[in-house]
Amino acid sequence: MTGRAQGCTVLHVDMDAFFASVEVRRRPELAGTPVIVGGAGNRGVVTSATYEARRYGVHAAMPTARALRLCPTATVLPGDLALYAEVSRSVMALFRSITPLVEPLSLDEAFLDVAGAGRRLGDAAEIGEYIRARVFDEQGITCSVGVAGSKFVAKLASTRAKPDGMLVVRPQEVLDFLHPLPVGALWGVGPKTEEQLLRLGLRTVGDLAHVPAKTLQRAVGTASGAHLHELAWGRDPRRVVPDEPEKSTGHEETFGTDVDDPEVIHRELLLLAERTAGRLRSGGWLARTVSIKVRFADFATITRSRTLDVPTDVGQELYDTARSLFDALGLDRARIRLVGVRAERLVEAGSAPQQLELGAREHGRRDAELAADRAARRFGAGAVRPASLLRRDGRPGRGVRAGPGPADRQSGAARNLRGRSVVDHSEE
Repeated sequence: MTGRAQGCTVLHVDMDAFFASVEVRRRPELAGTPVIVGGAGNRGVVTSATYEARRYGVHAAMPTARALRLCPTATVLPGDLALYAEVSRSVMALFRSITPLVEPLSLDEAFLDVAGAGRRLGDAAEIGEYIRARVFDEQGITCSVGVAGSKFVAKLASTRAKPDGMLVVRPQEVLDFLHPLPVGALWGVGPKTEEQLLRLGLRTVGDLAHVPAKTLQRAVGTASGAHLHELAWGRDPRRVVPDEPEKSTGHEETFGTDVDDPEVIHRELLLLAERTAGRLRSGGWLARTVSIKVRFADFATITRSRTLDVPTDVGQELYDTARSLFDALGLDRARIRLVGVRAERLVEAGSAPQQLELGAREHGRRDAELAADRAARRFGAGAVRPASLLRRDGRPGRGVRAGPGPADRQSGAARNLRGRSVVDHSEE
């Protein structure tokens, strides 16, 4: 390739404040105002925030209560993972229409290798602008794009381009781009490693680059030292690897206060099973195995699983299995902090055999759940739900929210699509 993106074949595309942007698209009256997506209550956590909220210091993983102290005028929304997953699928389909070499990192970001698309669509910079325009036109949200010769530099470039921008870093510009950055910008540098490097007087990537590799290895370990030395000089040989089939999906819930009532746990398992089944159906998957996770008040955590005779995407079947696993634990009013339901060993819905039952109804439970899916897409998450999840006044029961909330994160309730986190990483 020649010109603006000479030597660049890798894009990192990252949606801007993804969850929050999708909510603003759905509620245009919130445009230009601070919006927070996350859970309410003492244990609620921010999963996404518009840039208007971020100006007050709000960021992902911050307790919602603290975020509201920083930005009292913010609108807090519970979120709608089914909607975010639907938008993500459309965006990823756009990427795959450009190149088959698409490596999603989460719902809202992916690497693309566009080396084979140049003749059709132009150089990597032109493709980046094309993607930004298509995402905005088709989805009504913005994205930022990093263009470079390697995955590492492309991801850093997209971060620098935020929000709603694009940055091209050609090979001859890599060191000028990298070396002024703080050492914490390097992949593999977490808080502890960064603290150790700062104690050594290494504040920028350039400082680190000029330390002998052996010295760095003695300080942070052989593998980490070698890795950081290579990155500091812009060397990242990893290729863009198309995503692997989805392995598992699930939801967890952290209670506002510890719970010891089995009936409350059962209702929560039902809600989580329904959400998990919805994710399976929207992705075209069936689960062979169902597992539960239980975390106690002292943070001790146990898991149990069971393999099904026939794979399923029916919420009631996931719930029946999850409840059986929980009841088999024989807990005697133990105080529980968190419960989770996961669907594992996934197979494509069209490839799995269906069990035929003698005398089965023409329309069964799965048909009812598919109808509920259609209602949710039209009227919003929680439009149709099992009666046991409603109070007598017809509203969601105590502790049951209409959408994903505080634990719907990599370390919380909603976990991965295609095995990846659903946390909004656009803050990075």
